[in-house]
Amino acid sequence: MNKMQKRTWLGGVLGTLFLASTASAAPVVLDFEGLQDQEQILDFYNGGTGSAGSSSGMDYDIVFGSGALALIDSDAGGTGNFANEPSADTIAFWLSGGGLVMNVLNGFDTGFSFFYTSSTAGSVTVYDGANATGNILGTLNLSANYTANNCTGDPTGTFCNWDAIGVAFAGTAFSVSFAGTANQTGFDDITLFSDVPGQVPEPATLALLGLGLVGLGVARRKARS
Repeated sequence: MNKMQKRTWLGGVLGTLFLASTASAAPVVLDFEGLQDQEQILDFYNGGTGSAGSSSGMDYDIVFGSGALALIDSDAGGTGNFANEPSADTIAFWLSGGGLVMNVLNGFDTGFSFFYTSSTAGSVTVYDGANATGNILGTLNLSANYTANNCTGDPTGTFCNWDAIGVAFAGTAFSVSFAGTANQTGFDDITLFSDVPGQVPEPATLALLGLGLVGLGVARRKARS
């Protein structure tokens, strides 16, 4: 391999590594599994615990206000009157006040999404400040949908229909406000960095890095031959 070929190859590898390092953050999905029935979520996703000591073992720098609670499907031993939840048995809701607030201490961008079931209208608003302050980056209006599509329980649960909803936005968000009627709306698979809830990131970054390493091996073999 001559000097020009080496420079070209090195530039390609470095470019690949640069693309990998600057790729958008992978979506973060909150499914609330591991919390106890009607336990305050609090620091469960901040490297801490919920109010009953439950821990996710994940530190996403996400903190929920004191009104945010976990709820387990009655079919799984909890007190939740819902069915067909998008993941396992636990969702998020609130029992008093006009809603709940989620703070993301390090911020997030690109998009926000979730699944929801509700018997009343509500809204979700994304802010660029903490505690639902600052500029509004995105708003989602929720309609009553809990019995839509002629849904049935699994085997029980009146709130049996779940809709996916999301919003893409520019800027960096630091908090989200969930507003509506207490004990009438549930959320699951709350997703940051994507306007599609529960999205599993494709291994594009690893694939690009892998191609760079393959190129390195091929170049070495040619140099030896």
